Amino acid sequence: MRIESDDPSGDWTAEGVYEVSPGLFRIPLPLPMDGLKAVNVYALRDGDGLVMIDSGWAVDEARVVLEKALAALGHGIGDVHRFLITHMHRDHYTLAVQLRREFGNRISLGAAEQPSVRLSADPDRAPWTSLLAQLRYGGADHLLRDLMPNSDRHDISVWEDPDDWLTAPVDVALRERTLQAVATPGHTRGHLVFIDTARDAMFAGDHVLPHITPSVGFEAKLAHSPLGDYLQSLRLVRGMPDRQMLPAHGPVSPSVHARVDQLLAHHAERLDEMAAAVAAGASTGYETAGRITWTRRGRQLAELDPFNQCMAVAETSAHLDLLTEQGRLTRTEQDGIRHYQP
Repeated sequence: MRIESDDPSGDWTAEGVYEVSPGLFRIPLPLPMDGLKAVNVYALRDGDGLVMIDSGWAVDEARVVLEKALAALGHGIGDVHRFLITHMHRDHYTLAVQLRREFGNRISLGAAEQPSVRLSADPDRAPWTSLLAQLRYGGADHLLRDLMPNSDRHDISVWEDPDDWLTAPVDVALRERTLQAVATPGHTRGHLVFIDTARDAMFAGDHVLPHITPSVGFEAKLAHSPLGDYLQSLRLVRGMPDRQMLPAHGPVSPSVHARVDQLLAHHAERLDEMAAAVAAGASTGYETAGRITWTRRGRQLAELDPFNQCMAVAETSAHLDLLTEQGRLTRTEQDGIRHYQP
């Protein structure tokens, strides 16, 4: 593997080491899933070692690619003196946990992720507990049946506390530079972005993605209003200086603001669509999700795979709950299922 200049117009998932700017490298790591092919982790030269933003999923394939990439940079895993993790999802956090057991790397994670990390590590907690709760009040718990056998994704051995719980906003002092951690809840309760003012860049994690609309509230400890949190976090980032966007999934992009504007417009449109679906007779999250289309291809709910049908219903429920908070809908509950009316 050799170092190449990063080309945002190329295949961002292709294995390699891509120099974004002097001393900053994007490393796509493979994921064990069909939908998302890769996650970007970023290596920063820092003194005689490296700092990494996110780590990848704790699977052998990702570790092999990471080892090759670091070797191209003249380093090994033991030279990573700190992992700064944007959030606790498996594809960002768990490889760091696995590597720390061998090499003693330091891991930092947002403090608001603590409840979800500890729930995920609980051996007595059934898999998919939070998603099942969301589907039940959305009137669609039957959708989860096909996922229940996938207990391998509930491997609790990859869940441990980090070395540092970061309470943002906070300056994170490295050996040769300081990054600013900013709290951006929504995708998860404790999601952070990291600002590198010297490079005029933002490590955006899954908060702002160039081609994907990030999910909200997919975590063990459910937030009261994940979509409300997410939109507020988008507005927070929009109020900051515009910077280069270094996303976890997708190519590096020149403007955080441009994509934030698109995401805010998208959610405003989705809120209107869902309000209209309820006005036309939909009552539950499941019924509403079935009356609108999904993905850029405009697919029907039934055309999605089982997991993405579950995610679609959870997303719909988050939008309907926000419409209720805004006073655009009313909500009642019957037998554990939430019903919405204009």
